[in-house]
Amino acid sequence: MENAKQQTGMPENAFRELKKGEQYAPLMSPDHTYKEVTVWSVLWGMLMAVIFSAASAYLGLKVGQVFEAAIPITIIAIGVTGATHRKGALGENVIIQSIGACSGMIVAGAIFTLPALYILQDKYPEMTVNFMEVFVASVLGGVLGILFLIPFRKYFVKDMHGKYPFPEATASTQVLVSGEKGGNQALPLLVAGVVGGIYDFIIATVGWWNESVTSRCLEWGQVLADKTKLVFKINTGAAVLGMGYIVGLKYALIICCGSVAVWWVIVPAISWLFPDLVVSAGSSSVTASQASAEQIFQYAKSIGIGGIAMAGIIGIFKSRKIIMGAVGLAAQEMKGKGKSDTAVPRTQKDLPMKIIAIGSLLTLIAILLFFYFGVMEGNLLFTLTGVILVAVIAFLFTTVAANAIAIVGSNPVSGMTLMTLILASVIMVGVGLKGPAGMVAALIMGGVVCTALSTAGSFITDLKIGYWLGSTPKKQETFKFLGTLVSAATVAGVIMILNDTYGFTSGQLAAPQANAMAAVIEPLMSGAGAPWLLYGIGAAIAILLTLFNVSALAFALGMFIPLELNLPLLVGGLINWYVTTRSNKEQTNKERGEKGTLIASGFIAGGALMGVVSAALRFGGISFDYSAWWANPASEWLSLLMYVLLIIYMIKASMRIKK
Repeated sequence: MENAKQQTGMPENAFRELKKGEQYAPLMSPDHTYKEVTVWSVLWGMLMAVIFSAASAYLGLKVGQVFEAAIPITIIAIGVTGATHRKGALGENVIIQSIGACSGMIVAGAIFTLPALYILQDKYPEMTVNFMEVFVASVLGGVLGILFLIPFRKYFVKDMHGKYPFPEATASTQVLVSGEKGGNQALPLLVAGVVGGIYDFIIATVGWWNESVTSRCLEWGQVLADKTKLVFKINTGAAVLGMGYIVGLKYALIICCGSVAVWWVIVPAISWLFPDLVVSAGSSSVTASQASAEQIFQYAKSIGIGGIAMAGIIGIFKSRKIIMGAVGLAAQEMKGKGKSDTAVPRTQKDLPMKIIAIGSLLTLIAILLFFYFGVMEGNLLFTLTGVILVAVIAFLFTTVAANAIAIVGSNPVSGMTLMTLILASVIMVGVGLKGPAGMVAALIMGGVVCTALSTAGSFITDLKIGYWLGSTPKKQETFKFLGTLVSAATVAGVIMILNDTYGFTSGQLAAPQANAMAAVIEPLMSGAGAPWLLYGIGAAIAILLTLFNVSALAFALGMFIPLELNLPLLVGGLINWYVTTRSNKEQTNKERGEKGTLIASGFIAGGALMGVVSAALRFGGISFDYSAWWANPASEWLSLLMYVLLIIYMIKASMRIKK
């Protein structure tokens, strides 16, 4: 193996669109080979996958909070290689991050749906759940997501270079590069990481100030919320602010418009026009006139789900040439007429399309056998219907998941899975499968699809990091399967242990997404309807936006994600605009923008790492009760003050560049 010394520091054209004829040259040259897949990187990647799968699954089910592990894993990888004085480890660190990041994608896919089996089992004892069901559903979903995404890698990471912000991939890449650069060049990222990490740690762990500012902290704001359901809410965390800076003003504005449309137009309109409409059901039904704005939003966000679904369909239609090209390439390779692998640069080598096609077919056959023998009790009609549903929905929404991650760094997998469960339930009831057996089937199907979509969204981040740095995609793709296997086994074990220890119906485990899925699927399998009108409205909005060349997916994401998480994106986007437009010199604005990206990446990395520390403290039984203080409006005023100081720091630090 030839180990060439790569450049340090991101190329000037890494984050912008390329000019005509311009090429992007990654840090690790395509003309040389580097250490990537080694015993060191594979073992550390597997260890990270086990540790973070267990931690994420526990926290997500115990307190309803899921942290993203990719950035903390990146930081640990750099720390370990630095402590051992390992040279030329950039390629290895990418592989460690790629394998370890399987933890987040498998956890999200599994805990959103599969614990609902245990929740419903408490009510329907005839339902059976075992380790293999959870494990196999997670593995097959993960493998399907990897295989379905690979044909789209070149489109998302190369062809669309500079057109998508990729906030999480940007932050991870900056962290990896800082580990290579060291010294004063990495100082802005390190300082911002410390500032953002401490800031978010104080909020999440000790609660010195509130995590959000709402209009309810004012007396008139409380009255307005009660009478008209109008509420202003903004999360004041550093990590979300950094995410907004990288997303940029264009997409942040579209996302916030979607959020504002739901929170400040649709939610008040529902309360005013349909006061007797039941918007929340559970132990007691709540009508729109009695409900809070947040409860009405839980009902109204179905419009966002419809928008996301239609955006996916539109995306598939727009990408039809890419899809047909991938299918045609697979057909050529199957006939032995594909381009020689030696003619493709190392940094653009994917797994052969022949392997992708055969692997996808074998995975679908495995799903068919799993459904036939393990889920559908030997009914061929139910099995074939289930497999077709899983294949079509997973393939259809793969590009949606990748698009969402590329735009905002957040995968609306719970919304897409909810749509999957509803469609699966309605169709399976239509072919005769209902009751407890139908609930099990629909949830297993939902688990496979949810994991596939979560995997697709997460994997596009890994591949973008690899593209920027010059990794070999084929190696990332190959060892992603190993990480999926390890993470699935870990997550399945954690779910079983937590059920045996606490029980999902004891109240000691939050499992909010799984409880929501269980609440939705039970009436559907009993013949109740779905909110098709709301889905239709969302779909119509997506079509209309597309006609006006507005990103329907970004708008729909805004309608689905809570307002308090969207407004910070706009604040971050406005900071980006301000920092990059204050000077008359284009070069100065550009350098300030790049410095701001470093600061924002530090905020994201510091916040993510401190999220892990906070989770570890909770796991160890160390927690602080600050609920009484947060109920005091003064906690929100203090939060606003600290947020303003954080914004000032971000602006000043971004604009301070060496002349």
